[in-house]
Amino acid sequence: MLVESCPPLKPFPVRAGKRLAPGWWWSAATGRLVHYGFAAMRLHVMLLDRDPCVSGLAARPLVLRWHVPSGVWAHAPQLMLRLADGQGVLADCTARGELSRCQRSVAAVVGEICTAAAGWRYWVLGPVDPVYRRNVSWLAGYRHPRHRGGRLLADALQEAFAEPVALWEGVRSIGDPLVVLPALFHALWAGRLAADLGAAMHERMPVWAQAAE
Repeated sequence: MLVESCPPLKPFPVRAGKRLAPGWWWSAATGRLVHYGFAAMRLHVMLLDRDPCVSGLAARPLVLRWHVPSGVWAHAPQLMLRLADGQGVLADCTARGELSRCQRSVAAVVGEICTAAAGWRYWVLGPVDPVYRRNVSWLAGYRHPRHRGGRLLADALQEAFAEPVALWEGVRSIGDPLVVLPALFHALWAGRLAADLGAAMHERMPVWAQAAE
């Protein structure tokens, strides 16, 4: 069994006072549920799920142990992902801009273990631009394939946005917005259409087919 297919070794605990309880994210990339334990981790699971370079994603599938002068230290990286080129990556998530001294120490050792033992990488995933986060969170609501619509609608979106066009203008040129908008948001999530997600989304924002880039 591939590491990225393994279930979490143990679930994340519920902590009093936290705004987000542990839960499960349905991955559009893998069709599987990915466990998350806190808000920053859920955010990065969502962003990785949209990344076309990521083909596999799992939470806490393994534990690393190493010797220190005081005994044995153990750490279970929060995420393991498989890149499209086959590269494995272990990752931890944080909402803080800077790591504590202990976190930096653990990150240094885990990075060395990943490289030496498996030829993998190790990432520490930090804060994300809040506007980009909100935009991708909105698109994530349309990540399921049921929102894609039929082949005719998918082709119509590619044709209408072959060149950069204002969102609402392109949608109205195709048909009923109640039918077209979910398919457009799904296409933006999947990367078949593109827009500047670093700016606030609105009806006049330019949208274009990726082939137009």
